[in-house]
Amino acid sequence: MLRIGLIGGMSWESSALYYRLLNEGVRDRLGGLHSAECVLLSVDFAEVEAMQAEGRWDDAALLLSRAAQSLEAAGAAFLLLCTNTMHKVFDRVQASVSVPVLHLADATAEQAQRQGLRTVGLLGTAFTMEQDFYTGRLARHGLEVLVPDEADRRLVHRVIYDELCQGVVREESREQYRHVLARLVEDGAQAVVLGCTEIELLVGEADATVPLLPTTRLHVEAALTRALRED
Repeated sequence: MLRIGLIGGMSWESSALYYRLLNEGVRDRLGGLHSAECVLLSVDFAEVEAMQAEGRWDDAALLLSRAAQSLEAAGAAFLLLCTNTMHKVFDRVQASVSVPVLHLADATAEQAQRQGLRTVGLLGTAFTMEQDFYTGRLARHGLEVLVPDEADRRLVHRVIYDELCQGVVREESREQYRHVLARLVEDGAQAVVLGCTEIELLVGEADATVPLLPTTRLHVEAALTRALRED
């Protein structure tokens, strides 16, 4: 088993999901008392969120690159950046280390292709939905990406930061997300990418009429395949 490096803490709620899914995945594949060999470096999300809000992406890239270097020094064979939004600085993080960093959007797009999908909706933070670093990465895999309208984007973003990142899961917000999902389907989405790790704490397959692409789980699946040398 290869050692997995996790750059986490953005938020710790989603990092906990990564950790649980990795260990459950190893247990399911190897049985018995097996668990994942991994190293987690969890940053302070308040610091990162301030960098996001102030547009200090160079500072964020430096912070996460140093985290990546620490994980490489700890023996990680490859890394996961356990957040969709901070894939905005993915290239800088990858360039800072000699081990691979598995891109979350690549794992998601590959699953969409396996399912024969061409048009997908995308939910995430405003950064993820509105900037090219994520939608463009999906598009390079041949996918057409639909995002909610401005009002729905504000709603989705607010729930992520004000509720889910703080461990708050509200039925009212789940219902609002269901309506957003339905509107993406009306616009032509064949599936919807849950492009923020925390969203998976709120909605699942039962909340939509089309398949959902849960990026955390797909990222974990790609990591397990590599760590256990299954490809």
